[in-house]
Amino acid sequence: MIAVDRLDHLVLTVADIDATCDFYARALGMRRVEFGPERRVALAFGRQKINLHKAGAEFDPKAERPVPGSGDLCFITPAPIGEVIAHLISEGIPILEGPVPRTGAEGPMTSVYIRDPDGNLVEIARYA
Repeated sequence: MIAVDRLDHLVLTVADIDATCDFYARALGMRRVEFGPERRVALAFGRQKINLHKAGAEFDPKAERPVPGSGDLCFITPAPIGEVIAHLISEGIPILEGPVPRTGAEGPMTSVYIRDPDGNLVEIARYA
């Protein structure tokens, strides 16, 4: 049997790569990186990244039905949730819900929810 250690990257199909990069940089401090001979684009954070595929011009192989707005992501922050909320408000990013209690992979956490430019649900959480 094999064992999986961690998630290295995931892929989001997006309508506008520049708008997505701008949003995630402002909202969550992610940084845009380009890689490969095709100059592909990803959002880097911690030891992970989100590869971005432009809708209609995805890289193969790809998901069976890649569409913008189908993601539901949860990111963990060390920042107090009050600071997260204040930052999102200062950036003009609407909060859909929160702070609310949730249960993550490591136990209880407090979360706030926002949407990115494609409508993906983005949860920002802090463990107790």
